[in-house]
Amino acid sequence: MSYQKAENILPREVLELIQNYIDGEYLYIPRKIEKKKTWGETTKIKQELSKRNVEIYKEYSAGMSIHALADLFFLSSKSIQRIVLAEKKRNSKT
Repeated sequence: MSYQKAENILPREVLELIQNYIDGEYLYIPRKIEKKKTWGETTKIKQELSKRNVEIYKEYSAGMSIHALADLFFLSSKSIQRIVLAEKKRNSKT
């Protein structure tokens, strides 16, 4: 997301109308619903987190403790437990 100058995009009448409500402040204009993107759609973060979670489950399955995994991956023990449970469920479906 980048900022655009309203005066370079909007017709003068529209700009003046908006200024009646918010003058000199920032205004966020959301995307149209049909153009919305899901979280992580424009980056590879979903794939990176999935790869990390598989690695966590693999290490857990090999005997590494929840606490040791939390230290290794800089996550809370509760987060590691959630990841392990989710991966265990995902693996049981395949």
